[in-house]
Amino acid sequence: QVQLVESGGGSVQAGGSLELSCLVSGYTFGSMCMAWFRQAPGKEREAVALVEADGDPTYTASVKGRSAISRVNSKSTLYLQMSNLKPEDTAVYYCAPCGATVRTYAYWGQGTQVTVSS
Repeated sequence: QVQLVESGGGSVQAGGSLELSCLVSGYTFGSMCMAWFRQAPGKEREAVALVEADGDPTYTASVKGRSAISRVNSKSTLYLQMSNLKPEDTAVYYCAPCGATVRTYAYWGQGTQVTVSS
């Protein structure tokens, strides 16, 4: 049974840091490309970072230089370290396999809320 459980969100002031975690079950985690997505109020869900099975990361311009995605395959856990947070980072953050979309992927977790105040 596929399950994705995100945690680590919270409310921080601009400039603060958070580390998000995502515990994954039901997949052969170590062989999968995994990504972090976020959805701000009134906006579409967007991918912000991904990490290939070999650990190679990719970031969107909006978070590049302020975020670090990582994975611990032995724990089937995906991480997103975010620093120098900005109010525009406020969103619900989700993890999912690379390429997942709201329309085509059926196993989205509940997400974790990140709120950044100015």
